[in-house]
Amino acid sequence: MIQARGLGKRYGDVPAVDNLSFDVRPGVVTGFLGPNGAGKSTTMRLMLGLDHGSGRTLFDGQTYAELDDPLRSVGVMLDARSVHPKRTALGHLRMIAAGAGICPSRVDEVLGLVGLSNVADKRAGGFSLGMQQRLGLAAALLGDPATLILDEPANGLDPEGVRWLRDLLKGLAREGRTILVSSHLLNEMAHLADSLIVIGAGRLLAAESVSEFVSRNSAQRIVARTDSPEALAEILGRNGFRAHVEPGGAVVVEGHDSKRVAELALGAGLLVTELTQARTSLEDAFFHATADSAQFRGHAA
Repeated sequence: MIQARGLGKRYGDVPAVDNLSFDVRPGVVTGFLGPNGAGKSTTMRLMLGLDHGSGRTLFDGQTYAELDDPLRSVGVMLDARSVHPKRTALGHLRMIAAGAGICPSRVDEVLGLVGLSNVADKRAGGFSLGMQQRLGLAAALLGDPATLILDEPANGLDPEGVRWLRDLLKGLAREGRTILVSSHLLNEMAHLADSLIVIGAGRLLAAESVSEFVSRNSAQRIVARTDSPEALAEILGRNGFRAHVEPGGAVVVEGHDSKRVAELALGAGLLVTELTQARTSLEDAFFHATADSAQFRGHAA
């Protein structure tokens, strides 16, 4: 269990993280989301005591600084590029293992786990971003920790690599580990995460399951198709529904009472060929939830 309480960090008069508190439960993958500049990376650094600020974070009741064997308790990847470019993947991991008293055989295990065994003797400076991400993840997994904190681990991975990472993290969560993962890849996060921590402008916006977050930030809509879309929209309007006909002929109805929509269509003698409850994506729900806290927003040409 991760328990973050009252985390705060200011740059002059600007709060980067503002009295932020949340829990991260074991046994699930928790996604950490927010717009650019929301304070995600700063929050992770505060959790680990790498930035000066207010509040504290407990990992099974202890701060990171209080852990007797931190690499075996909390695996961290905040910047996969933080490795000397002239050091080999094998040498980098052996150095970390030696400092933490980890058996050298574990280095070979994690290199195989992340798919880098065949480039173990290659210098990290020649690695692609995806390979650097795999090496960073190997370092985080080196101590076989109960908790993982990963900042944008899917950056630079190809589609096969993204799927591999998803399966790996879900498998680790099923073992009862606590996993916190930040990402800007919302479509991937919809497949990966079980629960979410969402922040904006340094403040907590949501801490709930993915389904709860999407439901709470979704407009309920019904999509109907009929042989007379204009007639159906008119009938629905007369009965208190807000409905419009889209260019493709679908009738979009605000609400969730699909049974009543079907009854009205049947009563009017209209043939309904489709009647579905539209689903909002995690991406749409995220943009809705963070609309007031996005710092950087472009405009369409």
